[in-house]
Amino acid sequence: MKFLATLLVCAAGAYGAEMKAGVAKVEITPTTPVWMSGYAARTHPSEGVLQPLWAKALAIESSSRQRIVIVTIDVVGIPREVADEVASRAHEKYGLTRAQLLFNCSHTHSGPMIWPNLMNLTVISDEEQRKLKAYRSVFEDALVNVIGAALKDVAPANVSYGEGSAAFAGNRRLPTPTGVKNSQNPVGPVDHRVPVLKITDRSGKLRAILFAYTCHNTTLGGDLYQFNGDYAGFAQADLEKEHQGATALFMILCGGDQNPYPRGTVPLAEQHGKELADAVDSVIKGSMTPLNGPVASAYETTTLHLAPRSRADFEKELQSKVPAEVRRAQNMIKALDAGQKVDEVNYPVAAVRFGHSLTLVALGGEVVIDYSIRMQKEFPGEPLITAGYSNYVMSYIPSVRVLHEGGYEPVDSMPYYGLAGPYADDVEDRIFKAIHQVMAKVGRTR
Repeated sequence: MKFLATLLVCAAGAYGAEMKAGVAKVEITPTTPVWMSGYAARTHPSEGVLQPLWAKALAIESSSRQRIVIVTIDVVGIPREVADEVASRAHEKYGLTRAQLLFNCSHTHSGPMIWPNLMNLTVISDEEQRKLKAYRSVFEDALVNVIGAALKDVAPANVSYGEGSAAFAGNRRLPTPTGVKNSQNPVGPVDHRVPVLKITDRSGKLRAILFAYTCHNTTLGGDLYQFNGDYAGFAQADLEKEHQGATALFMILCGGDQNPYPRGTVPLAEQHGKELADAVDSVIKGSMTPLNGPVASAYETTTLHLAPRSRADFEKELQSKVPAEVRRAQNMIKALDAGQKVDEVNYPVAAVRFGHSLTLVALGGEVVIDYSIRMQKEFPGEPLITAGYSNYVMSYIPSVRVLHEGGYEPVDSMPYYGLAGPYADDVEDRIFKAIHQVMAKVGRTR
């Protein structure tokens, strides 16, 4: 009998262990004007605030060793330097391993530049660089603090999962006789699902809502100089207003080639935000699937290769009429002359699994929708969420299909990220090899 009791306790610890959760938020809106990120057309720093920007953290655990902290951030992306610094400090202060920490940026194009992410977007003066570097220090402190606050807030919780739908996302890669254009493609692949995690305390009181969508956070254009979270910011604000005392967190999925339609005005951003919030609200008011432990997580990095380019290629590019290409060529020539490699990119892949009920895969960069579609095919069964813009953002991440089609995502965007050129043809295979490695570590295989 004693042996049987011990066995049952161990089984409960492995599956169905008591879930706990904690949540916290901190405002990250710059207090002084700084350069905004996302659009090369901007010509000067920010001009005030339309809506506050936030970093929010959700800690979910089935034991002190089985936990994940998801940090959602209202910025276009963070560079590896920032992710590594915050992760290192979180390990030192809170004992979190790298696999227990997941960053996801909303990709609002109305937030501050997080230096040096997208530093080749335009020419930024030394004084503006100084301001951005000072803000980066404040930003890193905020992320470390919000992680700690979420862990401190951990208490017994019920965690459940469901899906809704919102229809404003559209494919933006339109084939034309002269190549792929950045315009709405009515027949291109889309994903209108809205995954939702609902966290309540043991009495049923709503504490947090984590929701996600596959769409660029770009309803608003480069002519707006006020900080805001775009549609995702409005959706979070709507949900927190509707559910007083609860924290709403947004994750962007594989939306690298998806745009909100229609777009271009604040009322449209508010409209899309409301549609998304309404979809989430319908889910949390309906029947949802309980999530149990263990919470298993894994994190790996792999190396992606860029297509070969020579010094002569960059010398020719110095004559380009695109300023970002000229700046890129200058930087590449300097790097080559210094003996540095310019054809490799470090790439993060992570996975989180909640018992046998849900798996979240988090990919770095601006991932196109083909990855989400392939994930659904390769890993059928229990629900699966595939997020892009996670941990750090180094470039667009094309599939082989998108790479061969050309256009903005695989080719024209690369100078703005300061990378030497398009990815090599094996980019998708390399990423999926890493995906299979982290999926195996969390106990999920094909």
